[in-house]
Amino acid sequence: MNAFKILLLHGPNLNMLGRREPHIYGSLTLAQINATLTEHAEARGVQLLCFQSNHEGALIDMLQAEGWDAAGILINPGAYTHYGLALRDALASLSAPIIEVHLSNVYKREEFRHKSVVAPIATGQITGLGWRGYLLALEWLLAEARPGTSG
Repeated sequence: MNAFKILLLHGPNLNMLGRREPHIYGSLTLAQINATLTEHAEARGVQLLCFQSNHEGALIDMLQAEGWDAAGILINPGAYTHYGLALRDALASLSAPIIEVHLSNVYKREEFRHKSVVAPIATGQITGLGWRGYLLALEWLLAEARPGTSG
């Protein structure tokens, strides 16, 4: 196992990427996004653990099992962004930097999408850049969270 581990968590309905509203979320599937990011991380000697669930408790279980020794967490909470207080509390209990990622620009969409319960405890947020937002978040963690690389 690699010493440097990053968690990539995807919330509800993200398993439907590629089929679900591709004009909003893009045409890549979740498997394609995960594969691209995993390849990118592995090329840099980093273990990327990818996990998706439509259930808040399963996301919390994953954070509790793997988050304590993670160097960083990338998360697209999906709809839990707006009301997932238990998920927010699980994230807040960890010391790793958290980057919240959204495929679409949530601030150009319905009003209810403008409020994130995760943002106040996240290190940063990337929204509206499609799947490349995950890649940018991963690059930031590689540069800033990896021991010996921050400046």
